[in-house]
Amino acid sequence: MPDPIWIKTLHVIAVIAWMAGLLYLPRLYVYHVSASPGGELSETLKIMERRLLRLIMNPAMLATWGFGLWAAVASGHYAAGWFHVKLVAVVALTVFHGFLAVWRKGFEADRNRRPQRFYRIANEVPTLIMIVIVVLAVVRPF
Repeated sequence: MPDPIWIKTLHVIAVIAWMAGLLYLPRLYVYHVSASPGGELSETLKIMERRLLRLIMNPAMLATWGFGLWAAVASGHYAAGWFHVKLVAVVALTVFHGFLAVWRKGFEADRNRRPQRFYRIANEVPTLIMIVIVVLAVVRPF
């Protein structure tokens, strides 16, 4: 079995990559709202959004889950109360990831009906959840 510090290291790297995508994709949607459907900017944003989701975010999310669960089992933290709350928060990030994927399909088909403000607010969701996760993982309050 690999040294637990390497499992934790790979988990943190995956989390950083996933969070980068969770923060950047809604920002792309903010710009996409203003782009003319079928226009050059819209088509460029579609490519960027698809590649970000498929090539970075999806693998990073899977790696985050895989290495995170592996680290939790290897360290015994899976039984701690703080870990259960952290797990709920990670599930919330995963659900948000799913919403981002659905919204991307709407943009891909030129069917977005939401205003920029919606995506600006959505852009704050992963930050708030991340704060909860970091506090739980570092402070371990219970």
